[in-house]
Amino acid sequence: MAKVVCLGILVADVVAKPVDDVPERGKLGIVEKIELHTGGCAGNTGAALKKLGVDVSLIGKVGNDGFGDYLIKEMSQCGLDVKGIKRDREVNTSSSLALVEKDGERRFIHCYGADGTFTENDVDWNIIKGCKILHIAGSLLMPTFDGIQTAHVLSKARSMGITTSLDTAWDAKGKWLETIEPSLKYVDIFLPSIEEARMITGLDSAEEIADFFLKYGMKIVGLKMGSKGCFVKSSKNEVVKLPIFNINAVDATGAGDAFVGGFLVGVLKGWNLRKTAEFACAVGACCVEAMGAKAGIRSLDDTIKFIKKA
Repeated sequence: MAKVVCLGILVADVVAKPVDDVPERGKLGIVEKIELHTGGCAGNTGAALKKLGVDVSLIGKVGNDGFGDYLIKEMSQCGLDVKGIKRDREVNTSSSLALVEKDGERRFIHCYGADGTFTENDVDWNIIKGCKILHIAGSLLMPTFDGIQTAHVLSKARSMGITTSLDTAWDAKGKWLETIEPSLKYVDIFLPSIEEARMITGLDSAEEIADFFLKYGMKIVGLKMGSKGCFVKSSKNEVVKLPIFNINAVDATGAGDAFVGGFLVGVLKGWNLRKTAEFACAVGACCVEAMGAKAGIRSLDDTIKFIKKA
């Protein structure tokens, strides 16, 4: 039985680097690398957790196409349980083009694909039953599932004694709080980026944002703050602020999902808030040291060694 179920977006990532300037219309640009990687918040977080020693099941949807074949094959080879992934013959697999600049920062072009047709009817509760944590990964990029359907799934998981976790993606439609608010009272651990959290709340400071979400009854709010590290606050008024680790940034793709994977490991192990946040930052830092969302992730022991050497 999986300890964590990652339910959410599964994406084929085409990563190009370095792309500091987009070619003019009709012109050709040359880059050093173009690679195909598994992506999407559910796949990325699941892969990070698995490398850190946690058994993971995935729930999501892909198309009946080459990208779908690739994702299922790669995630299976990573040791992830993929029985909860549905295939849809009517739509293509979700995909993103990631344009990575020299400093590792990215721009994305995204196609909803099969993620956009996922509904609560696609959820296999036999997979969720008995897990420790249900993590919804990529909320706001699943238009048919976002909102009331997400709330239904989180509420049911909570009623089964399962810890619930939620991570967001950028809402290109701009509905933010309107979409996500039905789910917030059923979330135990909320781990958005600071930019997404600002858009949801209309607030600026990390402390104000954390307090906004904690009022919904959450146990922990962890804000991923990019180059500024992280800000974490619990319902017990514990506050942890940590800077980033000093590393050579290669590609920031998947860094936020890696942070989430590291954070959930700390929760499973019962670590205190500071140790959990520090470990999450370390997993995210290791991710950034390599191309793609999972190549840089290290084992639990090697990540702990990384922290001690920092």
